[in-house]
Amino acid sequence: MNGFKNWSVIPARTWRIRQADEGDGWLKIPAIPIPVGELAPAEVQEKAVQPAPEKAPEAPAQKAAEVTEEPKAGEIVEAAEEPKAEETVETLEEVVETTEEAHVEETVEAAEEPEVEETVETAEEIPEEPAQEEEVPVQDEEPALVHPDPDAFQRRLDQRYDELKWLYCELYHGDMAAFDYFVQMLRRCWAQRKDALRLQDQRREADPDWYRRRDLLGMMLYTNAFAGTLKGVEEKLPYIQECGVNYLHLMPLLESPKGRSDGGYAVSNFRRVQPELGTMEDLESLADACREKNISLCLDFVMNHTSEEHEWARKARAGEPGYRERYFFYDNWDIPHEFEKTVPQVFPTTAPGSFTWLDDCKQVVMTNFYPYQWDLNYANPVVFNDMTENLLYLTNRGIDVIRLDAVPYIWKQLGTTCRNLPQVHTLVRMMRMVCEIVCPSVLLLGEVVMEPAKVVPYFGSPEKPECHMLYNVTTMATTWHTLATGDVSLLRHQMDTVCALPRDFLFLNYLRCHDDIGWGLDYPWLKEHFGTDEVTHKKYLNDWFTGKWPGSDSRGELYNDDPRLGDARLCGTTASLCGVEAADYEKNPFKLERAIACDLMLHAWMLTQSGIPVLYSGDEVGQLNDYSYHHDGEKWDDSRYIHRGNFQWDLAHMRHDGETRQGKQFMGLRRLEQIRADEPAFDARANVWTFDTGCPHVLGVGRWYQGRKLIAMFNFSDQFVTASSWEKGPYRELVYGGDFDDLGRVELFPYGFVWMLHTED
Repeated sequence: MNGFKNWSVIPARTWRIRQADEGDGWLKIPAIPIPVGELAPAEVQEKAVQPAPEKAPEAPAQKAAEVTEEPKAGEIVEAAEEPKAEETVETLEEVVETTEEAHVEETVEAAEEPEVEETVETAEEIPEEPAQEEEVPVQDEEPALVHPDPDAFQRRLDQRYDELKWLYCELYHGDMAAFDYFVQMLRRCWAQRKDALRLQDQRREADPDWYRRRDLLGMMLYTNAFAGTLKGVEEKLPYIQECGVNYLHLMPLLESPKGRSDGGYAVSNFRRVQPELGTMEDLESLADACREKNISLCLDFVMNHTSEEHEWARKARAGEPGYRERYFFYDNWDIPHEFEKTVPQVFPTTAPGSFTWLDDCKQVVMTNFYPYQWDLNYANPVVFNDMTENLLYLTNRGIDVIRLDAVPYIWKQLGTTCRNLPQVHTLVRMMRMVCEIVCPSVLLLGEVVMEPAKVVPYFGSPEKPECHMLYNVTTMATTWHTLATGDVSLLRHQMDTVCALPRDFLFLNYLRCHDDIGWGLDYPWLKEHFGTDEVTHKKYLNDWFTGKWPGSDSRGELYNDDPRLGDARLCGTTASLCGVEAADYEKNPFKLERAIACDLMLHAWMLTQSGIPVLYSGDEVGQLNDYSYHHDGEKWDDSRYIHRGNFQWDLAHMRHDGETRQGKQFMGLRRLEQIRADEPAFDARANVWTFDTGCPHVLGVGRWYQGRKLIAMFNFSDQFVTASSWEKGPYRELVYGGDFDDLGRVELFPYGFVWMLHTED
C-alpha cells in the first residue's frame, strides 16, 4: 500500500521533511526529536531518540487556571480486567516512576444537605470581532487571595433576576410558587458554598476567558480503569501533570445499578459515588487536590433521565402522589404510539422503541435510551428545580466543568422529534444563569452530537449565552473518514465551515473518547462531489477500520451493527485504529514506525485546531484494544469496552525510553503539546483558514495571530507525497527544525506533517 516494497534500504536517521533539491532518496520515518533535558528525567535524558538541531528553551510550567466548580454528577463503568500487554519492545532499562504524594488541601466539610425538598406542585447576530489586541501571555501566577464578597450572590441575582423570572414563568405558565422556591434554593446552595470556591468564583469573574488559553490540555478517563478509586486518582495526579494535563474529565462515577448502569449513565443517586470508587468526601478531596495543582475537574451530569432504581422512580412505580408526574407515564399505548411516529430511535438494535411496559404497575413509561433509564419530564417545574439543586450540590463539591449529557433530548413534545426543541434552549439558558449566580467559575459543556453549523444555537448569543463549550464531533468523525480514504476534500470542507464560525465559539477537539465513532458525515456533499452512496460508504469505513478491507492495518470492532441498514458504529483505541496493534502483532518494525507516525500526525492535527484538545487516557502511551470484555458476563455484548480497558501502568513506565514505541509516542506527543502551549499562533483568537496543497492526500491549514503565521500540512496517506503553498517565507519548521525560503515544494513522509512558522518584521 505504501508503494515502497523494500523499507530496509531506507536510511535510519533523517528529518521527516526535506527540501526538494537534497536528492537523498526516500528516507525512514523518524521519531519526533526531543531536545535533551526536556520531558525526560535526568537518568534517561541520554536515551533520547534523536537530539534536536539545537537545544530548545525550557518550556514553562503549564498551569491550568484554577477553577473551583462543584463536582458534576457522573457514572462509572465497572472495572475492566487488566489486559495483557501485547506490545513488542526492545530490551530497556526500567524507568522508576516518581510518585510523589499529592498534597491534598484539608477541606472544610460542607454541611450535608438533606434530600431534595419537594417543591410546591402547581402548576442574533454575532457582532464582528474587535481588532486583536496585544498578546496576553499565559499566566502562571494567580491573583492574591482576598476575602469572599458576602454580597456577591445578591449582586449576581439582581443582574439576572428579570430575565430568569421571565424565562421561568414563560416555560412554567407563571407558576410563581415554584419560582420563589427556585430562587430560595439558589440562595441556600450559595450559602453552602465554601470560601475556597467563592474565592475561585471571584477570580474567574475577573478573568472570564481563563478557559480559552492555548496551554489547556484535557484528558478523559474512567476512575476504576485508571487508578481503581478516587483516592487512587488523587495519588496519580503527578502522572497527570507530567502528561501536561490541566483539564481532567472523570467519566460517570455516581451511583448506578450494577448490570443496568449504561456505563454509569443510569444514575440512581446524584449525591452518592459508586461505592467501589469511594465516597463523596473522596471526590471533594480529589477536587481540592486538583484545584491546588491548577487542574480543572469535569464530571457528567445526566439530566435527561434517571435509573429506574432512583428514589423518584421507585416511588413513581409504587404510585406515590406527585412522582409519576416527574416522568412520562401512560395507561395504555395510544399516546406512546403517537410519539413513536415522529421520534427517532436512539438504539434501534440494542434497545428498540422509546417506551417500556411496566408489568407490575400496568403502565407504559418513556425510555428513549434503555428500558431501565426513565426520561424525566422537564415540563414539571419540580423536576427542573430538584435537578438544578442536584447539579449545584455537585458543583459545591468542587467540580469545575459540568458536562450536560444528551442535552438536546430533555424536552418532549408530541408530534415532534423531541430533539433540539426551543424549550431546551430556555432550560440551558436558565442553567447558565444559575451557574453565573451561584458558582460563576463553573463551565457548562454541552454534549450535542451534530455538525458544527447546527450546534451553534447551543452557544446562545453574546448577550444570552448558553453552553461555554461544545464537542467538535463531526470534525472527529471526518478525520477518521479522511484516514480511511486518503482524500482530504471532505475534511477541508468541514474545516471551512468551522473556520467561518465566530471565534468566540469554543470547541473541545478529540480523536477518541469513551464512546463509539458514529459516521455522521456530510453525505449530501459527498454525493454531489463524488457520487458517494451513504450505506455503501459506511460499510467501507467499517470494513477498513475492522481490518477487513485489503491493505488495512486498523483493528477495531463494531457497535450496534444493523445489517438491515448497513449501519454500525466503530470502537477501538487510537493506536489500534492507526495500525499499531497489527504492526506489534506482526513484529514488523517498519510498519510500526509508519503506524506511530500516523498516530502522532493525527494528534498534531488535533492540536492544530482552535479550541481545547482532549486526550483519551492511554492514548499518550499508545494503549491497544482490550479484548478481555468478551469474557465478562456484564460487558460482553457492548463492544465499547474494547477501548475502556484498565490503564496499563507497566507500559507507562516505558514512556521515557525512546527505544520503545511507548516512549516515542509519549515524548513525541509531549513535544507537540509544549510547542502548542508556547507558540502564540495557536491562540484561540487566531484567524484560521484552509488552502489547496496541490495534493489530494494533504490537508493545508493556516493560522495567523499578531504577526505570527503558521502553515501546517498533514499527509493522510501511506505514501511519500509532495505538497505546496503559495505562502512566501522565510519559514522555520517547529517540530523537526530547518529553514525554508518558500513552501513551493515540500515533501512529506507517509503520514507526515509540518508546522511551518513565519514571523513578520
